[in-house]
Amino acid sequence: MKDPDTHLGAPARRMTQAERRDRSERELIAAAIKVVAEQGVSAATFDSIGREAGFSRGLVTQRFGSKEGLIRTLIAHLHDWQAEFLEAGDIEGMNGLNALIALIRLHTDHLRESPEGDAYFMLLSAAVADRLETRAAFAESHEMERALIRAIISRGQASGHIRPDVDADAEALMAGCSLLGIRMQFMIDPAFDSAPVRDALIETLRSHLAPNSGKAT
Repeated sequence: MKDPDTHLGAPARRMTQAERRDRSERELIAAAIKVVAEQGVSAATFDSIGREAGFSRGLVTQRFGSKEGLIRTLIAHLHDWQAEFLEAGDIEGMNGLNALIALIRLHTDHLRESPEGDAYFMLLSAAVADRLETRAAFAESHEMERALIRAIISRGQASGHIRPDVDADAEALMAGCSLLGIRMQFMIDPAFDSAPVRDALIETLRSHLAPNSGKAT
């Protein structure tokens, strides 16, 4: 079993307690994502996560406290993961309409290479199906996503790249629901080709949101 205070190939400098905790938490999160994505929600026990990461069950319990604590930690990690993609793609530097389209491409084009996304939606499905208390964590997560999309649309309205008369909140909810549906369809049917649906969604948003010409500028 892995000792959280030691690590092969680590630098000679002794890691601080905060660094050790951060590293072990990242490894436990990666293990939880792997277990859920490959084996399903029911397989994601603290024992199995600990074994996958090479740590004890006790450390998993210490880090997360409960299944809800684990799920909230995973959700926070996935929001950070998305933020890194958005930053790498310079979404903040785009006009509102192009930023919205880039966000849609981020969600749809990484469907088949994202165990993080698989884990998120599998946990979401289980929470809804079994009416678990963790539904509240997902509701908060989706509200954060809606706020992100709403801010992008509002930015586009302020710059003149999106029609000023559209309801930014309603449009954000519609776009978010569309992305949710696309992701769920892929989980139901792994052979699903999201590209035509993605392109149709983007064209619909362009024609509906862009002022006058219907084209992003």
